[in-house]
Amino acid sequence: MQEKLKVGIIGATGMVGQRYVTLLANHPWFEVTVVAASKHSAGQKYGESVKNRWKMGDTPVPESVKNLTILDAEDVDQVASQVDFVFSAINLDKADTRKLEDEYAKHETPVVSNNSAHRWTPDVPMVVPEINPDHIEIIQAQRERLGTKRGFVAVKPNCSIQSYTPAIAAWQKFEPTQVLACTYQAISGAGKTLETAPEIQNNVIPYIPGEEEKSEDEPLKIFGHIDPEKKEIVKAQSPVITSQCLRVPVLYGHTVATFVNFKQNPSKEELIKALEDYRGLAQELELPSAPKQFIQYLTDDFRPQVRYDVNFEHGMGISIGRLRPDKIFDWKFVGLSHNTARGAAGGAIELAELLTAKGYIEAK
Repeated sequence: MQEKLKVGIIGATGMVGQRYVTLLANHPWFEVTVVAASKHSAGQKYGESVKNRWKMGDTPVPESVKNLTILDAEDVDQVASQVDFVFSAINLDKADTRKLEDEYAKHETPVVSNNSAHRWTPDVPMVVPEINPDHIEIIQAQRERLGTKRGFVAVKPNCSIQSYTPAIAAWQKFEPTQVLACTYQAISGAGKTLETAPEIQNNVIPYIPGEEEKSEDEPLKIFGHIDPEKKEIVKAQSPVITSQCLRVPVLYGHTVATFVNFKQNPSKEELIKALEDYRGLAQELELPSAPKQFIQYLTDDFRPQVRYDVNFEHGMGISIGRLRPDKIFDWKFVGLSHNTARGAAGGAIELAELLTAKGYIEAK
């Protein structure tokens, strides 16, 4: 690209917003020109506002963003007038989130959202670029509904499903019919660090509100198809997915124990080859944030481990291991994904790159 697109981050002071800021610091296509947050933070310099709540560890606040004055995220006119599109990481209830994101879209400012509020809006694409890039074509119908020429909302899916949905996608030709997924999710998925969540230390919490419903339903929208007559995305009917989601004392990385039944009868070698060979449009287009290898298979029985594997492909790759036969299901495996890179800000940035490459996001 000859000139970088101007990007706004709404919800820039939270953990996911901070991850956006760090990942976009040297992006070849995008430049953060606006940071926005709540009225409480508006008017402050970004670096000062996050100084005592910076959650990116040793990664400092980028110099390019440190001195930006935080705008009020609800002042849509002011924010939208200064950017080509926005990333949304706002922390509002679902109704208010939908309303605000739609308002940006109606101001002809595309929204790439990390939030769950619009994931089941029928004409809003929920995309993993390696799996269902064709779903962005529903944007035309969404623009008709909103009455916009360039504005729209697109979302990335829930962080926890990234640890097993890519494997199921790679195995579609073997016709998976049933999936049991038990996720062990990092505390950063709740927007916290180990220090700010004393309840998780030396503990496992067996319930994450709303997480199991997302884990069971969102992959089916990803595996679904666009119905041109209804102008919506129709979710797939299989595989049937059931899940349990636990919070564990880990900072980054969602681990999953997954069990799968297939209509076909694939061998272990066929399953592993399908994982290692799997590529998507993101790799073909060589999007800046796309991993060269989307899925790696690890033969060591003690892998994947968060300590060694969570940053595979800068946190944008998926690690799979311990694939073996099961006594009840056909096969079982362990998966691992980075929940704030691939699962949150990184996945949304890759989606924005796809939308840009396909002409849905352009300079105003």
